[in-house]
Amino acid sequence: MKNLISKKDNLLNNFLGIYLLAVLMLWIKTYITQTTQFQLGVEGPLQQFLLLLNPLGSALLFLGISFLFRGKKKYTSLLVIYTLMSILLYSNVVYYRFFSDFITLPTIFQTQNFGDLGGSILTLLKPFDILFFVDVFVMFYLRFSKKVQKQTTRIGYKKPVAIIAVALVVSIINLGLAEASRPQLLTRGFDRNYIVKYLGMYNYSIYDSVETMKASSQRALADSSDTTEVVNYTQSNYAEPNPNYFGAAKGMNVIYLHLESFQNFIIDYKLNGEEVTPFLNSLSKDKNTLYFDNFFHQTGQGKTSDAEFMLENSLFGLPQGSAFITKAQNTYQAAPSILKDYGYTSAVFHGNKGSFWNRNEVYKSFGYDHFYDASYYDTSSSEDMAEYGLLDKPFYEQSKNYLSSLPQPFYTKFITVGNHFPYTMSQDLVTIDKAQTGDSSVDNYFQTARYTDESIEQAFNQLKEQGLYDNSMIVLYGDHYGISHNHNKAMSQVMGEEITPQAGANLQRVPLFIHVPGMKGEANHTYGGQTDLLPTLLHLLGIDTKDYVQFGSDLLSDEHNEVVPFRNGDFVSPEIDSINEKFYDNKTGLPLDESQLEDAKALKKEVAHKLELSDKVVNGDLLRFYTPKGFTPVDPSQYNYSKDADEKAN
Repeated sequence: MKNLISKKDNLLNNFLGIYLLAVLMLWIKTYITQTTQFQLGVEGPLQQFLLLLNPLGSALLFLGISFLFRGKKKYTSLLVIYTLMSILLYSNVVYYRFFSDFITLPTIFQTQNFGDLGGSILTLLKPFDILFFVDVFVMFYLRFSKKVQKQTTRIGYKKPVAIIAVALVVSIINLGLAEASRPQLLTRGFDRNYIVKYLGMYNYSIYDSVETMKASSQRALADSSDTTEVVNYTQSNYAEPNPNYFGAAKGMNVIYLHLESFQNFIIDYKLNGEEVTPFLNSLSKDKNTLYFDNFFHQTGQGKTSDAEFMLENSLFGLPQGSAFITKAQNTYQAAPSILKDYGYTSAVFHGNKGSFWNRNEVYKSFGYDHFYDASYYDTSSSEDMAEYGLLDKPFYEQSKNYLSSLPQPFYTKFITVGNHFPYTMSQDLVTIDKAQTGDSSVDNYFQTARYTDESIEQAFNQLKEQGLYDNSMIVLYGDHYGISHNHNKAMSQVMGEEITPQAGANLQRVPLFIHVPGMKGEANHTYGGQTDLLPTLLHLLGIDTKDYVQFGSDLLSDEHNEVVPFRNGDFVSPEIDSINEKFYDNKTGLPLDESQLEDAKALKKEVAHKLELSDKVVNGDLLRFYTPKGFTPVDPSQYNYSKDADEKAN
């Protein structure tokens, strides 16, 4: 570089030269990152070419903004823009390593959660990450080095106009080729992988910002007429309750046990000949327990909060961000508020602070009477603490008195954190060896899953000791995947088979157990998802759901729809799976032939329609315009979850 800048008329002694060098570096870095750090499913020469082309238009255009400034300010602006684009790229790399997804604008507003993520984020950082910023150091050198002569004279308008024109031509060619390969790319609800693959990381960020602003404006534009289509749809897709189960748990307490990051493959799995989850294995065969082995999580970027949102409301989470964060003030007809009209007291127990996922606000809109967060628990012992709050065993133990104090019948939920990424745990607490795949997240997972299993057995025993077991419906559900597809190599060793895209989709099964004393239990092979939990629960309690806006249906009904939508528009069903815009035979895992595609495309269209209507309800806050007969709307201002207020009330 010293030789390059030694000559007065060298390219780097004028702004255009530095700009072109910046474009070249950012182009190369982004292309390498997109090909090595993200699993975009690039196929064929056209997609390969688009992946190479798309960073160029973005780099030319965004860095070209610096030409609008004068004197040395254009050098500073070029450096600032370059650095921000590099930070955006790297942030998505780190985010993708765990979530297998890209950052959206609403997720940026979830920063209130970041204080609890320190250890997890550190786990995601790699020593070679410094390479993402080598070029940024070069740009800093070029900006501040006195050896580089700064061009302070006006550049004129011809060069900037020419550069913007070239950038627009490249971007238009990129978009045209993308549309030719994937028609209606920006309007058909494709997942974020597709946008990044075809248009690139930076153009995706613009697309996401536009979509977020559109969603934010929907509430202001919505009116009562918008509910007509939604109500007609949900009522026409209502599934009549199964008379053999309707009211089987009538009048009973409801206790949800939330199993963090728990996937169904772990049930009945043996590691080195030893059962990983012996208690849950026995529960799956219990005479009073329904065990659903084809139950799928349907979460998006909201992960745990999405799972809660769906089981409480039978509405899908949002395509970007978390409804818990961005839609907390909406009107809802959630399980706690529905059951309040039937005499139920409601409470949530969680050994983390109430602001995590904005729970201390959104629970008010759901109508929860009590929220026992970390302020109610003794968290002084480091041995009892996980990264995200109180470990499961002391959490259940300390929750006993709070549960006993609730008037019956009650509707409650226990949110555990022991089985949370990165699945590290004191070896003094573990009772099973790690796996030996060489992937620490996968290897550790078996130890924290075993701990969770032991804590569940403890919770069951406590309920028996408290005299609550025989009059309570206990529901256990996994909230989302624990092992993302970034760990497919290790998971192929665990599962003993290659993790194809179709096999990966079927790994999204999470456990669902419904234990009701006196009810006939069995293994149930019905396909369903988290939006189906609320209507199933209410029918077991003898409460008909026909008048409610719910996008799931009763898992026990003969009319239940077994097509399970995922948040990105994919779906699984007993016959057909739709994964990454391809269709597979669910039984064989093979791609469908041409004669079967018509039915598959019809299902795909129906899934997209269902997701679209659910998004209209949430983004438009449409439930404020519709109140089912007999339902008492929630007034969030009536709830106060502070410990002081709770003690005064009692």
